[in-house]
Amino acid sequence: MSIKKIKVLVGSVLGVVVLLFVVLVVHIATAKPVVYDNATLQISRIDFEEAIDSAKAKEIHRNLKSIPGVKNDRINMEKGVVVYFHDNKITNSKRVYEQLMAKGNYKAKPFIISNELAQKKVCPVMAEDSFSFKFSRGIQRLFN
Repeated sequence: MSIKKIKVLVGSVLGVVVLLFVVLVVHIATAKPVVYDNATLQISRIDFEEAIDSAKAKEIHRNLKSIPGVKNDRINMEKGVVVYFHDNKITNSKRVYEQLMAKGNYKAKPFIISNELAQKKVCPVMAEDSFSFKFSRGIQRLFN
């Protein structure tokens, strides 16, 4: 390869990297938090101590949807975890858990978050000392 072709190749790669970086910065700067129409929407979790197969998952889904106030659910069959959204003006997580247990013979317990996690101001799974967190926070502070 000639030196001219190498320069063009390196320049093209650098140009693409710079372009993608600019797109990332603009996206972070202009992304606004999602605003839900329903400010009373809450997420809760139930941990199952038994295996969940597809038939049991459908049964749990049907039973959850039949409880007033439950909006949506996601079932992780491998981990035995059910995460659901509910309107806390209509019901609370304790009531949903009790009604679900009454509708089916399940070995499960509600997930109770620790005080340490409840006090965090960011997503509990995001490391506050990570580069991606610091970079995103820096860009947001720069433009907001």
